[in-house]
Amino acid sequence: MPKVPQLQQPAIAISGSQQLFPVRRIYCVGRNYAEHVREMGNDPQRDLPFFFSKPADAVVGSGRRLPFPPRTSQLHHEVELVVALHGRGANLAGADAGAMIFGHAVGIDLTRRDLQAEAKKAGRPWDMAKGFDHSAPIGPLKLGAPPAAGAISLTVDGEVRQQGDLRDMIWSVAEIIAALSSYVELAPGDLIFTGTPAGVGPIERGQTVRGMIAGTEPIEITFEE
Repeated sequence: MPKVPQLQQPAIAISGSQQLFPVRRIYCVGRNYAEHVREMGNDPQRDLPFFFSKPADAVVGSGRRLPFPPRTSQLHHEVELVVALHGRGANLAGADAGAMIFGHAVGIDLTRRDLQAEAKKAGRPWDMAKGFDHSAPIGPLKLGAPPAAGAISLTVDGEVRQQGDLRDMIWSVAEIIAALSSYVELAPGDLIFTGTPAGVGPIERGQTVRGMIAGTEPIEITFEE
């Protein structure tokens, strides 16, 4: 019988601690800032949020130098608030969502935009556009629930590409958690990317990308030439 693989638990840093936060699942909500919805050619009506996912081992810590993803000529950045859960629950009310939150951080939802466009045109899933290796860089978690307002931004080689405010989210963090819990039971170790403001755009080989949210440690990654 072949040897059973010994797998390492994906985890992310916790600000001010030597401990790591183990990652169970990564969920992402789409189209949660009106200006981003418009730049993607859609109408920012307050419809129910929709979700997609990334594999847990797509997480990447700050300071990493990453290989440029294969099979794409349009790698795009999407800076996002990420919340980490330590509670368990299904069919939650918005008022109960806050008790689920362990901490929050800034993340980058890396997207192979050309593959996503092809998938949309053909009516196929987005998995290979969103859930590839190293596609979920996340900064250290700050304990507690995120603020309802605060600056969120992203730079590429020091040039500001995305700039917005958490208050501009169409769906609040509590509403996102409640909506997601109506589809699946949420559990400790789950991460939720909460959407990106306008300004998404391309990343080239050799560039450094830095995501920031006021009051949290930044996430910075560099792509190999």
